[in-house]
Amino acid sequence: MKTRHSLQQVLQQTDWCKLTNAHVASIFSRLSNCRTASLGYHHYRCENPDCSHIHYQYHSCRNRHCPNCNWQKQQAWMEARMNELLPVKYFHVVFTLPHELNALVMGNRVLLFKQLFDSAAHCLLRLSHDPKWLGATPSITAVLHTWGQQLSFHPHVHCIVSGGGVDKQLNWHELKKKSYQGYLFPYAVMEPLFKKHFLLHVDSIISQGKLCLMPEQVAAWPRLKDALYRKQWVVYAKPPMGDASQVVEYLSRYAHKVAISNHRILEVTQERVLFQYKDYNDRGTAKQMWLTKEEFLSRYGQHILPRGFVKMRHYGILANAHRHTRINLILQKMNLPLHPVAVKVPFQLRILECFGVDIELCPKCRKGHMILRAAVYPNNRGSPITASTSISLN
Repeated sequence: MKTRHSLQQVLQQTDWCKLTNAHVASIFSRLSNCRTASLGYHHYRCENPDCSHIHYQYHSCRNRHCPNCNWQKQQAWMEARMNELLPVKYFHVVFTLPHELNALVMGNRVLLFKQLFDSAAHCLLRLSHDPKWLGATPSITAVLHTWGQQLSFHPHVHCIVSGGGVDKQLNWHELKKKSYQGYLFPYAVMEPLFKKHFLLHVDSIISQGKLCLMPEQVAAWPRLKDALYRKQWVVYAKPPMGDASQVVEYLSRYAHKVAISNHRILEVTQERVLFQYKDYNDRGTAKQMWLTKEEFLSRYGQHILPRGFVKMRHYGILANAHRHTRINLILQKMNLPLHPVAVKVPFQLRILECFGVDIELCPKCRKGHMILRAAVYPNNRGSPITASTSISLN
């Protein structure tokens, strides 16, 4: 049987404490202890007296940067998004910052990640509100990614944009320009608008002294700004996507993705890590790369988001204020049935529906149910508690 390697394995075999700051170190600690006794466990016993099988379910870390802990969140998120999409075309647009800005962004991630979101949304909303293109407000969902395939620092946002929008009376309008090979807006229109908005606001932030910069960075900014204005930025637009369910499934992979998933880690030796990546400069060819464990974790640590930073944002029709009311009014205007009320699906039922596995059934005798006997938490969570009711094995 092929050995499965993981990020957790690399963390458990490496002294990473000196590689990171306190915030990243706390995340690495959670990921390293995920589903181990360090985070506590639930103790179950089969109710069948002829079996009495005992099972210990170790707690997961539930951290958004963990490759092991996002499946349930992804499923619940997909169901919630299905109640927000309209039965229209959707487009995928990617806004990328040039690598010349990496050092500036790395030291000021909260402010400049936010500015990346703001500039991408400004570009899409500005063009959508222009009567030449649409003259209406679209639906926009934006997700931040900070990595490339080789774990390099590569800040960009993926945006899912509706191929149309609503006016102030919530009447639906289709795109007016349909001669751009099926794309949302032409690159030649989006790129300068996005670039100008980002650089103007960063220039203003720097002049106000709000960024943490070295004196040499401040002195070099005018030359860098001029070079960035001359450079072509990457604004990548794809043709229209499939129906709403395909859009949600596609977006969910971006929304809950981490810098590297475990299946891409091919081998872990005493000193190095081998992982697979796609080389998009070579038609997406699958290639492999060796890194020392320290370099591998250092690169992964670059993509730990600042504490509390929101990596997914909504604009236009999906702006948070009265979102669901607005969507239902739009559906009424379109003479379409309203979305059903969202229902929280228990974890046990979700596992049963997706994998056909009843996690409450004893895995040994297949007759009795597993009953919770005790729940044990780390010392900083309080003393162990006991219970007699069946709960989720998550």
